Amino acid sequence: MTSATLKLYASLGDYLPPGAKDNTIKVELPPGEATVTAVLGKLNVPMERCHLVLVNGLFVPPGSRAEQQVQDGDTIAAWPPVAGG
Repeated sequence: MTSATLKLYASLGDYLPPGAKDNTIKVELPPGEATVTAVLGKLNVPMERCHLVLVNGLFVPPGSRAEQQVQDGDTIAAWPPVAGG
């Protein structure tokens, strides 16, 4: 199994299960099936709600998320679009 840490911020935190601490949860997927999209899909996070996604602090563009492999021990962080002023 590939084990990764998933951090969901702002409104995406609503997709975390009860008891998640610091907006973080561990996610496990079979080897070869662990992509950024699969990790987010494990918690039913809609990809269109993920504006900014980082793997180990590096930006993953939307077009690469389905192919970007996640390695054991990686950290995926996601943020929704944020409006400000």
